[in-house]
Amino acid sequence: MQPSSILPIELWRSVAILESAPEAAVEALARVAMPVTRAAGEIIFLEGDPTAGIFLVEEGTVKICRFSKEGREYTLHLEHRGDTFNDVSALDGGPNPATAIAFTDVKLWRIAREDLRRVTGLHPELTWSLVESLARRARYLVGVVQDLAMRDVRGRLARLLLEQATAAERGDQPDPLTQEEMANRIGTVREVVGRTLRAMAADGLISMDRQRIVIVDRKGLEREADK
Repeated sequence: MQPSSILPIELWRSVAILESAPEAAVEALARVAMPVTRAAGEIIFLEGDPTAGIFLVEEGTVKICRFSKEGREYTLHLEHRGDTFNDVSALDGGPNPATAIAFTDVKLWRIAREDLRRVTGLHPELTWSLVESLARRARYLVGVVQDLAMRDVRGRLARLLLEQATAAERGDQPDPLTQEEMANRIGTVREVVGRTLRAMAADGLISMDRQRIVIVDRKGLEREADK
């Protein structure tokens, strides 16, 4: 199968799971990747559907989320340029474990499971790289579960604000989150996020100017996140 546009070889070489892979293996993956574009808000794939393969983000941000039976959304994580997602179902052949939605306009590259199996068969060193990627993902999700179980809403929100600030300092320029999106990230509702933000502002931890949140007392916010 041939891709329908120019492949971002340099982007593939920068992906964490391919950092130590031989150039031939990287190029083999790039050759079977197919471009996918979605506008903000459009679904990329649904939880429970047959595996859509593994994806790489070239531009934009993708939201990975799950929904309760009542329709409540919980955001597991956001994927940015250079990130891969849906590794699990691409490897085990099971259904997509979560829903992927374009958080912004996105340009992606998709590798079908059959193509991934064929390339890893020719380049077995890629298999270990994929296992390491899954281990990092599992470690992250353990942290998410720990947050939900051991931190209250104020602590989880403090942690999220610090993560956003750290990403901005690295130059990642994270997309501003609405209060609804913050709620989805930390497992609560928008009204609770609004009240908690106002309380943090009253305590001198942050300041709010319309949609902009500025950390005023970072050490204080870190103490809240560590409670």
